[in-house]
Amino acid sequence: MKNFKSVCIVLFLLCVSAVQANFILLPMDEATQKNHLKAYGITYWALDKQYKASWLLNYRGGSFLLPDAAEIRKECQIRNVSYEVLSDTEANQILEEISSPSQNMETVVLEKAPKIAVYTPKGKQPWDDAVTLVLTYAEIPYKEIYDEEVLSDQLILYDWLHLHHEDFTGQYGKFFGAYRNAPWYIEQKKEAEVLASKLGYAKVSEEKLAVAKKIRDFVIGGGFMFAMCSATDSFDIALSAEGVDICEPMFDGDESDANYQSKIDYSQTFAFKDYILERRPERYEFSTIDMTEKRRIQFEKDYFTLMEYSAKWDVIPSMLCQNHTQLVKGFMGQSTSFDSELVKSNVMVLGKNELNDEAKYIHGQKGKGFFTFYGGHDPEDYQHRVGDEPTVLELHPNSPGYRLILNNVLFPAAKKKKQKT
Repeated sequence: MKNFKSVCIVLFLLCVSAVQANFILLPMDEATQKNHLKAYGITYWALDKQYKASWLLNYRGGSFLLPDAAEIRKECQIRNVSYEVLSDTEANQILEEISSPSQNMETVVLEKAPKIAVYTPKGKQPWDDAVTLVLTYAEIPYKEIYDEEVLSDQLILYDWLHLHHEDFTGQYGKFFGAYRNAPWYIEQKKEAEVLASKLGYAKVSEEKLAVAKKIRDFVIGGGFMFAMCSATDSFDIALSAEGVDICEPMFDGDESDANYQSKIDYSQTFAFKDYILERRPERYEFSTIDMTEKRRIQFEKDYFTLMEYSAKWDVIPSMLCQNHTQLVKGFMGQSTSFDSELVKSNVMVLGKNELNDEAKYIHGQKGKGFFTFYGGHDPEDYQHRVGDEPTVLELHPNSPGYRLILNNVLFPAAKKKKQKT
């Protein structure tokens, strides 16, 4: 009988504990979380399943608070994501700590899983682009779209758009100097020309400008756009060169406009101003925006620092900078980083290399929507080259550089605060 009573007491305590365990915390600090990248995937999955979620800004690296449910626990176990079970009392204590005026923390409610589109050519593999690579690894679903879908106004179906490493200027990535005779270059140029003609455009540059303008309108109307590497500066350059031929004959079959630099309209751009275009077709560079050839920094010292914002007052930049470290490894690309002097004053620099005074990670608002530009090709491949082996993210589950991409993916899920009147 005594043993029976003891068993009953133990069962009772276990039941009470189960009842009190009302929340699951996905810690995002450096010491505790085994897989930061897949933790974003768990949060997205929970939102997609109609669970409520909260993003605890600056609390243990930007942790996520989810309701306690057996299927969420199981999913965490399957994906090897660290989690902690909290009682209602423990969760409230954390939320009270975060709400204290003395703490640079904030709770952001995540409402729904955003619909994600990736602008990418047909046939590209997930590892050709850091965003598709990490979305695939984190198990966050996305749809691939390209020019036909954009020009037929299908962007309205999505909340968040990523621009693959695209050249919106119609100069085929400025690969002419090194790869003009490469079979893949010749084939891609031919495919682009056929697609432009099919869509009713005489030149690839004209067709790409039309695509860029549709994307611009998507953002102005309230969309979220994220771009990396050459899709950042080439997007702005294309918008600023509307009505101006900046392409040399090997790109579009005729001469560029005389003195075209003087005709560039910087008022049309999202992020950049006062840049000088690179006229030489053999140079693997679009303009003076990019810092790749101007920077003088050793590999071992190539880091950029995330800016610190007030989580309670500057919620958006705080969300986009959530990480378990403020110092992130640098990485190169066709557009490695941006000349700080050429970034518009209304654009926020979220991450910069202090030694070189170069902007690496920037964000701004355009109309009702938002854009983020992230310099470089692959956060875990310092100097990615054409034909290099793909990055294996199983080896980098806690990558700070990749976390910044996923911050942007969840950004549209945040509940919009009502303006005070």
